[in-house]
Amino acid sequence: MRVGIVVFPGTNCELDVAWAVERLGASPELLWHGDRTVRGVDTVVVPGGFAHGDYLRTGAIARFSPVMDAVTEFAAAGGPVVGICNGFQVLTEAGLLPGALQKNAGLSFLCQTVEVRVESTASVLTHLARPGQVLRVPINHFEGNYVCDPDTLELLRAEDRIVLRYVDNPNGSLDDIAGIASDQGNVVGLMPHPERASDALLGSADGVVLLESLLASARDRLPVSPRA
Repeated sequence: MRVGIVVFPGTNCELDVAWAVERLGASPELLWHGDRTVRGVDTVVVPGGFAHGDYLRTGAIARFSPVMDAVTEFAAAGGPVVGICNGFQVLTEAGLLPGALQKNAGLSFLCQTVEVRVESTASVLTHLARPGQVLRVPINHFEGNYVCDPDTLELLRAEDRIVLRYVDNPNGSLDDIAGIASDQGNVVGLMPHPERASDALLGSADGVVLLESLLASARDRLPVSPRA
């Protein structure tokens, strides 16, 4: 498995993701934000950090980087794409996922381990997990408060696209949402960092089931052609 990891100016979690997926037998490849291709990788991860310093809004500048056109094409062809933390913010700005991430309730930066519950296994990130499974995974964000309009929320619920919910909501996120998926389940955004919960020495290995799900989804995907 070749895992493409997008790097923007200000990204700071790319090596964490690379280390975690390499331990699971994958080959990580860094994709610079100025690249116009994902270079034939099997899956794409948009990792955490502060893309372009989070000027304007988180992810608002990053969504215009050339690589995002390639990521959008890859996703449209069914390719597995996961955005973690700042990567989730970038995916919403790029229109690959609905809604937006705003400042945490209480306007505090949060760096702590939280419990999230697997709500849906119909996504590339959760299909090896059990419905209702509770995972201990760290968060590290200031703008992780997920919001969307009422119609979008109803759609996410109806289509089983809320993949993770906080057991004890730390940031005010609407409906306790910690992660959502696209309508096809191949694009997922989440605020918690599974790569930081990939070994017992880190305090939890609960993120492994999510990363293994992603790699299995990439391995099992049939070749598809990009949409016109």
